[in-house]
Amino acid sequence: MTYDELLEEASNYGLIVKEKPLQGNKGRIFDKKIAIKKDVPTLKEKACILAEELGHYHTTVGNIIDLQNVRNKKQELRARLWAYNNQIGLTGIIRAYEYGCHNLYSMADYLDVTEEFLHDAIKYYRGKYGEYTAVDNYIIYFEPYLGVMKLI
Repeated sequence: MTYDELLEEASNYGLIVKEKPLQGNKGRIFDKKIAIKKDVPTLKEKACILAEELGHYHTTVGNIIDLQNVRNKKQELRARLWAYNNQIGLTGIIRAYEYGCHNLYSMADYLDVTEEFLHDAIKYYRGKYGEYTAVDNYIIYFEPYLGVMKLI
């Protein structure tokens, strides 16, 4: 989803999103307010940040600022995974591949995410699914590199 689409989704949940000069973090959520760091340079990066903050809205309970706490780290990861699945997902990888995206740069561009966000999502999917996984009539390979094969 684009940044504008995510802003609309946040609004549909009654959330207020504002860009502010944050210290240390690029995004933060408190109650029904989300702050995105004002000087984030691209809309793609803002979309990735907002997706994660929406992930916190959907998956996080309480104050998790102290990441030395294992429970807080788990909640942080859960929100990030929500963002990966919302912004990319296995079907997004398939759609991008079918569109003709055969490298991370073009795939990230097609999915409207940063390359770093896509790389991290693929690393997560590789850890979760192993070398490959099947989705509908496709096999997504994560090893030795990302590839998609349509089954006939």
